[in-house]
Amino acid sequence: MARSAKKAESLAEESQSMADAMGHVLDVADEKGVVTWSDVSDDISSGEWGRLIEQSILVDVDGDGFVVDDPEGIHGALEDAEPDDDEGGGWSTWDKLAGVGAVALIAGYSIPSIKNTVGAVLDTVLGPIEATMPFYMVILVLATLTGLWSALLQDNLMDMSGMGDHQEKMQELQDRRERAKEEGNEEELDRIQQEQMEMMSDQMGMFKQQIRPMVWIMLLTIPIFLWLYWRTGNLDLSGVAIVMPLFGEISNWNAGTLGPWPAWLFWYFICSLSFSQIVRKALNVQTSPT
Repeated sequence: MARSAKKAESLAEESQSMADAMGHVLDVADEKGVVTWSDVSDDISSGEWGRLIEQSILVDVDGDGFVVDDPEGIHGALEDAEPDDDEGGGWSTWDKLAGVGAVALIAGYSIPSIKNTVGAVLDTVLGPIEATMPFYMVILVLATLTGLWSALLQDNLMDMSGMGDHQEKMQELQDRRERAKEEGNEEELDRIQQEQMEMMSDQMGMFKQQIRPMVWIMLLTIPIFLWLYWRTGNLDLSGVAIVMPLFGEISNWNAGTLGPWPAWLFWYFICSLSFSQIVRKALNVQTSPT
């Protein structure tokens, strides 16, 4: 791909508004051959126009206007940069249904009928397991399963490289802003401000992408929590003892440990945090941008 086409691809990935701006310019260029500011001023901002000139997407032709450098290559770059429905933080219909289901399950913490229904249904599966091993082992197994589930979802549904690229672009804008301030370049400062406003939509996409795996994680973790609440509220577990870090021997799983936290909840978080880190290391799951 020609150099100008690569620059066009980079601009299109930078923000959707820049991709739209290049599309408008290409339409005018295809029709007239030469593009002037008056031809596109109603469709794109002055900052976007300046960026196209700065990146040599538009080339001056002796003061008569501008021509698009390598229009065919730029057309191809824009087609390659078109986002799929599931990219850029977009939610599919299944994601939205999962979100609705997660919100409905959250209501089970305050509505006893939901908690009892979920607890009774899950007990048909978890009850026989609980009958074969100590209760603290059941919590450990559940914490490990939810940790594995969370790690796999984050690995498959979150694009850390995209977040890293976004942060890199934000840092580049900050550096350009500092240089423009030092040089007193007001035109460049206005252009940078326009680019920062355009990147706000990208930030919203990053936020949606971070939230997306959470709804699927909650579809498993919330029912398990509801079952644990239901189980500890319906069974006498006072005979089960375990030596817990910081608190020593605990004989009542509903006793408070760290503030109002019951012992079973504190033990779950200890197991979950520990095994989640092990699972992420073993599967090389990246949960923060590089």
